Amino acid sequence: MIVVDNSVTDVDIVVDSHLHTVSLYTLGCKLNYAEGSSLLRKLANQGYKPVDFEEHSDVYIVNTCSVTDHADNKTKRLVKSALLRNPNAFVIIIGCYAQLKPEEILEIPGVSLVLGANEKFNLAKHIDSLYQGCEPRIFNAHIKDAVEFNASYSVGNRTRSFLKVQDGCNYFCSFCTIPLARGRSRSSYIADVIENVKEIAQQGVKEIVLTGVNIGDLTNDKNETFFDLVLTLDKLKYTGIERFRISSIEPNLLEDRIIKYIAESELFVPHFHIPLQSGSDVILQAMRRRYQAKLYADRVHLIKQLMPNACIGVDVITGFPGETDEEFLKTYNLLETLPVSYFHVFTYSERPNTTALRLAGKVPNNIRQKRNAMLTELGIEKKSAFYHSQIGAQAKVLWEKEDENGDMFGFSDNYLRATAPYNESKTNQLELVTMDSINEAGIFEITR
Repeated sequence: MIVVDNSVTDVDIVVDSHLHTVSLYTLGCKLNYAEGSSLLRKLANQGYKPVDFEEHSDVYIVNTCSVTDHADNKTKRLVKSALLRNPNAFVIIIGCYAQLKPEEILEIPGVSLVLGANEKFNLAKHIDSLYQGCEPRIFNAHIKDAVEFNASYSVGNRTRSFLKVQDGCNYFCSFCTIPLARGRSRSSYIADVIENVKEIAQQGVKEIVLTGVNIGDLTNDKNETFFDLVLTLDKLKYTGIERFRISSIEPNLLEDRIIKYIAESELFVPHFHIPLQSGSDVILQAMRRRYQAKLYADRVHLIKQLMPNACIGVDVITGFPGETDEEFLKTYNLLETLPVSYFHVFTYSERPNTTALRLAGKVPNNIRQKRNAMLTELGIEKKSAFYHSQIGAQAKVLWEKEDENGDMFGFSDNYLRATAPYNESKTNQLELVTMDSINEAGIFEITR
């Protein structure tokens, strides 16, 4: 039986949560990871015992993404694997997929609850209801009701923390379902961000990555902006946080003043991830992107002018409706000439309830894949060229705790991956090193 409920009962159900184990698996972006980590900490504070998702657990939670069909299919596989470990477990699905396709999810055998964008932050109450005999159901209010900002950050198993400062999006690009899954743009107050930074610093974390759906669009009823946040965080020199990193930011919102300020910053690192999506103005217009290719190129050139060693990542989509060979080559040629450092290449896939479905000029799947392969190969060449340009340079590497075959790994301020012989005293520490050489795996090998 499927029951759809758009509200949470005000009656508190009390269950001895100390008897129950809970595990959570997160798919997708850094924002999802920040929220998942916060949700698991909250459950632990409410008496549940967190365990690894691969272990036997009383409650399995899958924090979903729904950017591609692949993410949807992985959710189904995770449900199946969880029930193999404990056939009597409760399985709860949260995240973007849960907001977009709740009825489809509840048809998956073994799913107990589907919690939409608002209700995932009430996990303990919903878990308690399951132990009171609640039937499988959906708690999923309309996405227009997702107006509250819920602060989240990750800690525990990384030297970096992902800190959510913004949620939702007002852009409604024609290919994207995120506004339907997360709602309108809403943001934290800067004062609250500072308190979260202090909490994270108390955990010994050295680096914070600022995350959101569209972080450059940070705004609130105090009229605070993302630039205001950057200015404020850069003055926090005594918290123990030694560097801040900006996650993906829209090119039109990466203002010149932000770039110029970061070039002189002591805490913000020279690493930018800027989605391009297409180098064709025709396609950008069809995508409802809010910039043209020239603005994108201008941003990249300003970054490299002020920060020659900066790392610049790119998101790009191939096979969007109307992308002829000529329009695709505009993207390829632009990326070939720009001094960018790596690509994330996505093959366009049709997503329900997006306006791109109504566009003419559908690109055959084999052509989409061919173009993806061409850009992927170009991206490999760009990354290799960037790495080789840094041979002999000095950079500060933040060493991570992972020990793989006697080695440790870390990232420089400009996002160069490095490895060195494992040294426990160096973990979670910044070390100034010389980028000696690149090994067969394509990463810097530091000798000392």
